[in-house]
Amino acid sequence: MNDYERIAQVIRYLDDRQGEQPDLARLARLVELSPFHFHRLFTDWAGVTPKDFLQCLTLERVKERLRAGRNILEVAMDAGLSGPGRLHDLCVTLEAASPGEVKAGGRGWRVVFGFAESPFGECLLGEGPRGICYLAFVDSSERTEAQAELQETWPAAALKRDDPAAAQLAERVFRRVPPGAERPRLRAFVSGSAFQVRVWNALLRVPPGSLVTYGRLATAVGQPAAARAVGSAVGSNPLSYLIPCHRVIRETGAIGGYRWDPLRKRAMLAWESAA
Repeated sequence: MNDYERIAQVIRYLDDRQGEQPDLARLARLVELSPFHFHRLFTDWAGVTPKDFLQCLTLERVKERLRAGRNILEVAMDAGLSGPGRLHDLCVTLEAASPGEVKAGGRGWRVVFGFAESPFGECLLGEGPRGICYLAFVDSSERTEAQAELQETWPAAALKRDDPAAAQLAERVFRRVPPGAERPRLRAFVSGSAFQVRVWNALLRVPPGSLVTYGRLATAVGQPAAARAVGSAVGSNPLSYLIPCHRVIRETGAIGGYRWDPLRKRAMLAWESAA
């Protein structure tokens, strides 16, 4: 069991028993660690104590971040998509494939890919000549399927596995940057429709610790009546975490689903809120 699996088990337990306010010893027994080692593991991972982390998962806290995210997105959109859109903590430059490049499917490319650990479990990263072109979370039993999905995304590209290179890239993607420190600059290259790319670019303007609803995101891309289509574009995101689709929730404050496991989405939101 890796660190994320232990944390996920605790989050699931806390979700089921929030009203009981389980103490440290009880949570430590759950993951078969001493209270001291569990407290250190959890604090190192989340940046806060288990008790504070539980607060980050409450509906009231989620709604606070939802209101903050709405205001920040309005400011970013009013300023124009090419302006302060680099509110994203990773300073991601997103480039979309042209229709010809989509049709070519990566012909002539070499995509270096590999499996690496992240704060949210194992992930598969792929990087081509134009930048990061694939990022997905996987379980160890799903590696074959994940690699097949990468090949399906770029069917004509030659794949080369390099786990050490993927680990270095993951360190840059998931690095926690203190306020005021220089942020990693990453290039991403995606294949999608014009509408999907607009939605993904809008998502880059939702900073960590803030949230946005599907309806507000639809308004931000100039299609206020297209919340359902926006939801479809969010669900088609090819770069998990990098394009932060986990920051989109329902109008009610409900976290909702997530392509890579709703529990992982909750972990991401609380992890970012704690930071």
